[in-house]
Amino acid sequence: MDYQTPTSAEDAARLLAQEGAEALAGGTDLLVKLRAGMATPSMIVDLKSVPRLRGIEHDAKGWRIGAATPCAEIGEHAELAAAWPGVVEALQLIGSTQIQGRATLGGNLCNASPAADTVPALIAAGAICEVAGVSGERELPVQDVITSPGKNALARGEFIVGFRLPDPPKRSGDAYLRLIPRTEMDIAVVGAGVALALDAKGVCTHARVALGAVAPTPLLVADAAKALIGTKVDDAALESVAAAASAACKPIDDKRGTVAYRVKVAGVLAKRAARIAYQRASAK
Repeated sequence: MDYQTPTSAEDAARLLAQEGAEALAGGTDLLVKLRAGMATPSMIVDLKSVPRLRGIEHDAKGWRIGAATPCAEIGEHAELAAAWPGVVEALQLIGSTQIQGRATLGGNLCNASPAADTVPALIAAGAICEVAGVSGERELPVQDVITSPGKNALARGEFIVGFRLPDPPKRSGDAYLRLIPRTEMDIAVVGAGVALALDAKGVCTHARVALGAVAPTPLLVADAAKALIGTKVDDAALESVAAAASAACKPIDDKRGTVAYRVKVAGVLAKRAARIAYQRASAK
């Protein structure tokens, strides 16, 4: 097995375009697959030495997070956590303290698990991926990356360089909640992310609601967002959010939960996350 550490996006794309090449960001998924014999790459391309893939920046366009920035580093960024608390909450749920030191947003998304914790929160926040490849660069909304369990929309030679998050509007808030069988370090039965904004009178003017682990891919639930817009996120609106979230689910039965259980929990978590997002927006 060959091991390469490119120092530019161009070199990384060229290497990843070769047959049998696999990207290494944090390695928390790839190394498990290697040891289990589920992956047998002929080349591992370590992306952490590409400068653009590390770090957190704020500019006129909003926030930019390098795709290979460790979750622990992101979680300690007070300004980002104040701007997008739901996104930071989601990534802090990934694994243990040791895993946090290695795991990355890019890896969590590209692994393409329907239950990935960061993905619903990123979708709710309207995050955009910066994608590099042998043909140049392009942007791709997070909700369009995962195409099926274990599969993503990136072509051979493409990889995520970074994530773009807009500056949140005034009187806005976001939140992410999940349910897991154990108290820590387990895969979500259901995950729900909500981001919303209010006008001066406390009426919701913008909302995005996303669910994880309830379909082959994470879901952006437009009907749940519509249930919030134009309301003061009162009990009636929250019940409508719950109903829309449950109706959007297309889950499977597995050892973590039945179809009926997941459908019910999706509504409950969406409602609770919307309430928390509203409270955060109201406090600004």
